[in-house]
Amino acid sequence: MARTMARTVACARLLTADVLRSQRVLLPVILYAGVLAVLYTGDPGPLPAPWAASALVLYPVATWLALVVANSEEPPARLVTVAAAGGTGRVITATLALVLVADVALSAAATFWPMVVSHYRLPPDALPLGFCTHLAAAATGTAIGLLVARPLITRIGWSFCVGAVLVTATAVQSWLPPVGTAVLAVTNGSPVPWTQAVLAVVLAGAAAVVVWAVESRR
Repeated sequence: MARTMARTVACARLLTADVLRSQRVLLPVILYAGVLAVLYTGDPGPLPAPWAASALVLYPVATWLALVVANSEEPPARLVTVAAAGGTGRVITATLALVLVADVALSAAATFWPMVVSHYRLPPDALPLGFCTHLAAAATGTAIGLLVARPLITRIGWSFCVGAVLVTATAVQSWLPPVGTAVLAVTNGSPVPWTQAVLAVVLAGAAAVVVWAVESRR
């Protein structure tokens, strides 16, 4: 067990170094930071309502980020990584863990941004509402990003097109969990959407299982 964990962690480090070296993740992260800066430079209204907007923007950003990380290696290099890691499952687990860590970091940044940078005032007990709403959107975006990446969709143009359609179609449905219902909760000031956040993480894990099943058969 410890050896398996060590290999997975080593694989995650390798993927992190490869992703950072390629610098492809910078664009979605910088784009999201720019959106937050523009959103809170003006007067979007009192919290928690503005969190709905930043969560909806995080949804496609997380999809983009997951796609970039999943496609960071070309197929020949991927085979080498899988062989070194000792199996496809470890590589996919490392990819999922890396993207989910990024989701948590972006969700925390979006939650605290208005208070740290724009000096909004909000009681600390309201922070879980903002964080869970953003995490629900980010983790769902991760699920879509993994499903539109290799090996399921091999052409990057088709990946972006299918991902954009899925995100657009699901983001506007306020009744559809986890993103729609989480955003509706923060808009209406409803209880913290813990369930939606957990469901989104489960969906990301299920997407990783689908990727593993497809890649293992090749």
